[in-house]
Amino acid sequence: METHKQLTIGLFGFGVVGEGLYKVLQKTPSLNATIKKICIKNYSKKRDAPASLFTTDKNDLLNDRDINVIVEVIDDANAAFNIVSTALINGKDVVSASKKMIAENLPALLELQQKTGCSFLYESAACASIPVIRNLEEYYDNDLLHSIKAIVNGSTNFILTKIIEDGLDFKQALLLAQQAGFAESDPVLDIEGYDAVNKWTFLLTHAYGIIESPENLLFNGIQNLHTIDAVVAKEKKQEIKLVAQAYKLNNGKVAAFVLPQFVNQTDHLFFVKNEFNGVVIESSFADKQFFYGKGAGSYPTASAVLSDISALRYQYKYEYKKLYHHTPHQLTNDIYLKVYISFETDENIPKDKFEWIEEWHTQTDRNYLVGVIALQQLLQNNWWKENNNSLILSANPVIEEIETRKSKKKNLELASI
Repeated sequence: METHKQLTIGLFGFGVVGEGLYKVLQKTPSLNATIKKICIKNYSKKRDAPASLFTTDKNDLLNDRDINVIVEVIDDANAAFNIVSTALINGKDVVSASKKMIAENLPALLELQQKTGCSFLYESAACASIPVIRNLEEYYDNDLLHSIKAIVNGSTNFILTKIIEDGLDFKQALLLAQQAGFAESDPVLDIEGYDAVNKWTFLLTHAYGIIESPENLLFNGIQNLHTIDAVVAKEKKQEIKLVAQAYKLNNGKVAAFVLPQFVNQTDHLFFVKNEFNGVVIESSFADKQFFYGKGAGSYPTASAVLSDISALRYQYKYEYKKLYHHTPHQLTNDIYLKVYISFETDENIPKDKFEWIEEWHTQTDRNYLVGVIALQQLLQNNWWKENNNSLILSANPVIEEIETRKSKKKNLELASI
């Protein structure tokens, strides 16, 4: 019978996730994993663990030959990359929860894994308690994967729930999220969509073999949402969610973006409220599958870290099958999106950049339109998120049959001359 590897852990970080993991490991002795040393920044801070476990010297962990697993759950992306790369070079397996670090350094991390043969697992870096990476890695063949869309940020989802359902304004909802511990005191990474696009960057690698920097993807957060947007959503019996999505187009290429979106009651994501995350995966033969779970918090995130630690007992590694064993899909920005934009004055709206405008509503304090525009236009220009403008995708945003509509539009223009 195969004996499982004894895991001796060096833990970096003892915040919400680190402490959660420490407590969870104490409750799961069958795992055969023990924390030998914990590296923290501030030694004098009172912590609910024996003082002998703690050190401020990273080398006490990275150079200890007994420690064969490094678990990294800190919020400094540069320091995290230094820790992870040193650990891999030193022959240690690594578990990480640092989405920003992974998104910004993915090519280097892939190279290190190939060079060292060590495992680098990071299930907890996206959707906390939902095992989305392992499922994309093991279960879905990317030739059959039509689309994946998800709510991957619990803080923004909590805020949107409070705005749409409880009628709070943005500032009130944000304050409530901070008081509940779902948003940081500096919430920019969450609110402006950076956290979501970081997660989406490496989920695209596991889904389609695509490697892309976060700044090259079209994304925005919820910072510009206005009261009228919530009113329009309610009138349409829809919710507004910050949705990360990727679609395989008819030409086989993949379009990906992270933007606020109106969501219908027929959509699984409609029912994902507060700090919960949800992932909808659609494939050729399995149709739609829906994953739902807590996307933030001490124990949900620690449970995903624990799952990765457990997998290391069997020498589990990500194979990056879509990248190395298939032909990776290509990312394309050559698509059109149906969008809703609310604005104060139409001086800031470049009407000529739209393929067509379907609705235009003028009101006393704020106006809005619904129209179709090239994704490339949004990627190259920022007018849609400046001047207090608010852009939200329609419920079915991707338009592929654009050429037919364009030729119809041209004929109408010629007929009116």
